[in-house]
Amino acid sequence: MKKLLVIFVVFLGIAVVALSFSELETIMSTLRKAHLTFFLLAILVQMVWFVTSGRMYQSIFHLLGVHESVLTLSKIATAANFINVVAPSGGMGGVALFTTEAHRRGHPTGKVTVAAALFLLLDQAGFLVILALGLIVLVRRNDLDASEITASLILLGIAISYAFVLYLGYRSEEKLGNLLAKAAHAINRIAKFLGRKREFLSEVRAHEFAHEVTEGFAGLTEKPSSLLRPIFWGILDKVLMMLILIFSFLSFEVPFSAGTIIAGFSLAYLFLIVSPTPSGIGIVEGLMPIALTSLNVSWSHAILITLTYRTVTFWVPFGVGAWAFRSLHTMGEQPA
Repeated sequence: MKKLLVIFVVFLGIAVVALSFSELETIMSTLRKAHLTFFLLAILVQMVWFVTSGRMYQSIFHLLGVHESVLTLSKIATAANFINVVAPSGGMGGVALFTTEAHRRGHPTGKVTVAAALFLLLDQAGFLVILALGLIVLVRRNDLDASEITASLILLGIAISYAFVLYLGYRSEEKLGNLLAKAAHAINRIAKFLGRKREFLSEVRAHEFAHEVTEGFAGLTEKPSSLLRPIFWGILDKVLMMLILIFSFLSFEVPFSAGTIIAGFSLAYLFLIVSPTPSGIGIVEGLMPIALTSLNVSWSHAILITLTYRTVTFWVPFGVGAWAFRSLHTMGEQPA
């Protein structure tokens, strides 16, 4: 509950600061003309997004020979997103939830671990396609700067690292185990230097994780080219989020172009991924209005669009995720 309060305060603080420096009269006038219908449509698209996210997971699970319903995977994915916000751990909290649910449902935990890791990689691959379009728009408008290039390179580096680790696990359990153990050893040395007495990461667990990854890949039932299906679903997820951004513009009768939507979404989602805060809380709220104003959106409109977009894409999934996590927890407590 304390973490939820901190997240809410950060979000509210960003909004208050932004609105304090905005043209309050213009904002109030815009709010009076706001269309609730478009806001509700944005929420409806967000609900569809939950299903397409579950469909992406299902396509990856099918690739590994694991079969589960879309609705079940959508619920677990939404709960995993909630866990990643309240207990940020680079996405590992969500992976742990997937493996726990896999064990409870009788699925091989190794395959589910690989599926969750592949989701992170392919989701980034799908976004890189959208990001490439966004960067092209920025170049054509002469709006591309060093921070956006740096963030893009960081994202590319993260995706390459994920791909390398998974490829190594696919090829050799021993090499992956040694690599992860060395990484854990280096992190433990840094933690010890900073004053932490207890071991931060387990080198034994690193080898166990490598075994789980290799075991998961052992059941690969289709050709690697089948990865194009989940990438398609990943791209569709991003298209739906851009549709939410369009409805955010329409809610306040703000004119826009396709380039504005693609570039605006690309920058918002890019800084969400590379942000040190969970789901970009505080970072996206601060940078997205700046990005939109660079795309010829007025500051007051950019603030309202950002807050509307983040309400739908952050707070709605957060609330639904809390319900989903509670639902899964309650199911887990039921006697067999």
